[in-house]
Amino acid sequence: MMSIPRILIFLLCFVVSSKAQITPRNIFGKGYSLEAVQQSLVPLSQWHPYPQNSSEWKAQVPDSVLQKIIKDGEKALNYKFEPISATISLDYVRSGDRNRHGNISFGKRNNLFQLLLAESIEDKGRFMEAILNGIWSICEESYWGVPAHIGHTGLPDVTNPVVDLFSAETASVLAIADYWVGKKLDKINPLIRKRIYHETNVRIFNPMLNNPERFGWMSKTKPVNNWNPWIMSNWIMSNLLLEKDESRRARMLYGAMIGLDSYLNSLGEDGGCDEGPSYWFAAGGSVFDGLELIQSATQNRVNIYQNELIKKMANYVYKTHISGEYFVNFADADPTLRPDGLMLYRFGKAIQEPQLQHFGEWAFTKYPQVKTEGYQRMRRIQNLLTVGSIKANDTEYQPVNEAWISDIQVMTARDNTGLFLATHGGHNDESHNHNDVGDFIIYYKGKPMIIDAGRGNYTARTFSKQRYELWFTQSQHHNLPMINGIGQKDGRSFEAHDVVFLSNEKEIGLTMNIAGAYPKDAGIQTWKRGVKLLKQKHQIEINDDFVLSQNPQSLQQVLMTICQVDTSKAGQIIFTNDDTQLVATYDPNLFSVSTDMPSTEGMEYDSFKTKWGKKLVTRVLLTHKKPNTKGKYQLKFEGK
Repeated sequence: MMSIPRILIFLLCFVVSSKAQITPRNIFGKGYSLEAVQQSLVPLSQWHPYPQNSSEWKAQVPDSVLQKIIKDGEKALNYKFEPISATISLDYVRSGDRNRHGNISFGKRNNLFQLLLAESIEDKGRFMEAILNGIWSICEESYWGVPAHIGHTGLPDVTNPVVDLFSAETASVLAIADYWVGKKLDKINPLIRKRIYHETNVRIFNPMLNNPERFGWMSKTKPVNNWNPWIMSNWIMSNLLLEKDESRRARMLYGAMIGLDSYLNSLGEDGGCDEGPSYWFAAGGSVFDGLELIQSATQNRVNIYQNELIKKMANYVYKTHISGEYFVNFADADPTLRPDGLMLYRFGKAIQEPQLQHFGEWAFTKYPQVKTEGYQRMRRIQNLLTVGSIKANDTEYQPVNEAWISDIQVMTARDNTGLFLATHGGHNDESHNHNDVGDFIIYYKGKPMIIDAGRGNYTARTFSKQRYELWFTQSQHHNLPMINGIGQKDGRSFEAHDVVFLSNEKEIGLTMNIAGAYPKDAGIQTWKRGVKLLKQKHQIEINDDFVLSQNPQSLQQVLMTICQVDTSKAGQIIFTNDDTQLVATYDPNLFSVSTDMPSTEGMEYDSFKTKWGKKLVTRVLLTHKKPNTKGKYQLKFEGK
């Protein structure tokens, strides 16, 4: 269990500028020099991180797993590597659609990787013609990324290569192709490997080595998000497997290490991921992908696993686990994911953290898939090599009872009846931000009752000036108050103040003043919100105490849910999720209750038809009957 003193109060002074969030730790930069990397780096001809033939695979991976991969490769033999037309590339700027381009682009890379795995494992040459066509088709593309990542041009400027998430991923796929089947490609035609290196050098290596500062995700002065470690890990892999000039290979590895410093410098002292757990697997998880590669390629001479920030960054993920597939999902994070137990197990071993290692064992026992399709291919390969060593853990994993992640102001708490609470302060300029300062979620017996609805489908509008026109980003569709229909505003200055975390024998809670998260026209002078779990009473309380500058025409409190909602009894709202009930009590003299259903129609909202197990999101509105300039109210929640 995570150790938290029984009586602990933190008063957080989090009123800082975005620029001030950078902490120049420079873990790699201060700990290692280019010369040290050059001396430690294993030459390309001697570095063999993965199996390369049938006997090596059989020695490390169970045969049942290998046979499934070969069958997946056989399915990929029927895949047609089609070109991406200009019309399809222009979908994003013309209609906002990302899917038609993405389905082709991602499909090509996933199928090529399946073919490569199958050929490396079987080692008989029968997948080589399909591999040849896949490599050539990808090399022929004008751009390896997605149109959404090159602004509003729609079509790429081939004279000015842009490195994005998926161009970096593509480089890794082609690098592993060279590693696994390079000699076989030479027998077909020696120009194929030459083309792989040329395209990767032009599109990835040269931009990253010569002018990395042009990319915002390499910033040394502003916080960066998951893009940085995601791209760095792929740059590391493609460089280490492809670059034959050992001096340049070392310079690029060191450049990627310094690049990772930018992400680590962006983290707070508790290593919190403001993008949420589902993005952690692309952020903190990608840091680990890079660290594994660096450790392997330098014979463990470059190793930062025992740095306290790395440990805290890793442990964030189990602190935000609720139950089963459910994780705390503030901002754009998805509410459900199947945690990658194999990767978590390795990360736990690397940092010598039993809780994380145990979490990985539980996750793999619960969800024993060995998924080879998807991004972070270096992780997919390492997962295969971990299957034979991970221990089965049939006991139900015991999540932490409470957590306080101070740098992102996220609190979680649970009691022994299955009541779970999470809430947060923070500000409205976080990565993948929703306007949700002071929001809270409640689960009971592992089921979502009061929820953060999460994000919809990504489109052009999602990351445009129209982002906060989408209902799922607005505070009016989070568990927060509205004044005259006005919700919170986006921007770094819209934040919580006077944030205090309390933990003792009776309760775990967070208090904050959320007035600063609202624009001036909301007319809020102070809005003190207290969110707490009463351990002995097995209740959750929300206490709001406000002062307004003028008498409001309307004052409402929102509750978001996927439950069936029964409001027939005054003073009580019964939320039912299958066989689980949560009862909310309120003062019927103060509030009337109504419900509505946010839209599921339109390109951005379609996922809400299925996101929550096909249960639609409902908004419950408690409307104040006689709003005044001052007031207090309380909501209580109790499981039944």
